[in-house]
Amino acid sequence: MTKAIRTPALVVRAFNVEVARVQDQTSDPQTAAFRVQFWLDILNDIYKKEQNISKIPANPVAKELFKICKCYNLPKRHLEKLVLSRSSLLKSRYFRTLEDIEKYADDTVSSIYYLLLTVAGVADIHADHAASHLGKSQGLTNILRSVHVSNHHKMVALPMDILMKNKVSQEEVLREKDSEGMRNVVFEVASRAYSHLEKARKIQTPKITNQIFLPATAVDYYLNKLQKNNFNIFDKSLHRGNATLPFKLYYKRLNDAHGMCTGNNQRCTPNTEHGEIKPPNAG
Repeated sequence: MTKAIRTPALVVRAFNVEVARVQDQTSDPQTAAFRVQFWLDILNDIYKKEQNISKIPANPVAKELFKICKCYNLPKRHLEKLVLSRSSLLKSRYFRTLEDIEKYADDTVSSIYYLLLTVAGVADIHADHAASHLGKSQGLTNILRSVHVSNHHKMVALPMDILMKNKVSQEEVLREKDSEGMRNVVFEVASRAYSHLEKARKIQTPKITNQIFLPATAVDYYLNKLQKNNFNIFDKSLHRGNATLPFKLYYKRLNDAHGMCTGNNQRCTPNTEHGEIKPPNAG
């Protein structure tokens, strides 16, 4: 990202990390609720009329968030969604349907993109539409990537309706048992993620959004790797880092080649490097 966007983007993501870490810092629901409320109170303090930074609690993330909120006039509702969506998940501990995950992804990932678009001065309905689809794709992909982490917290993040449809029990997920049914569950979630990614890529947006929507490259990489592993979500190779990905991101940042459509593109076509997501092979 350019320097003008990079600093406020780091603050927004730092705030998101602080909120997301609440469920990892304690297993006590009451303590978690207190920490969620702490951040909601911070937001209320930040958006008080004629507020001064000296009155913001002595938390480095809170202080920096106050600065960028005032400087860029960030909408409070998107920041609140980052907090409230985590609060709801702490209470329910599971997703009933795939649509529930999409809603969660829109609140926790798309909201960040909306904030970054505001920082970049982009007020464009098409950019918002692309941010919504990319956020849902990234959020669904994050759910798949975090299955083994969620298992350590005894939480099944995959949608209950799809697990039931494919006759996969929560116990099988927690035990990381690979099966045809499990791969079909993963395929359905991955297909929805890919569908949102392709929709985002077809939307023409201002050129400056290239640097904001760059994570589309990482999402595409993971979904392609998952398909190559025949949707075995427990394959350890999926958890290994990719040493070349940072260089790919840098290259595509320089060449605006990560698949999103911008105003400078003469033709807007989706990235078809990996084709469509295909069902897992039997056997």
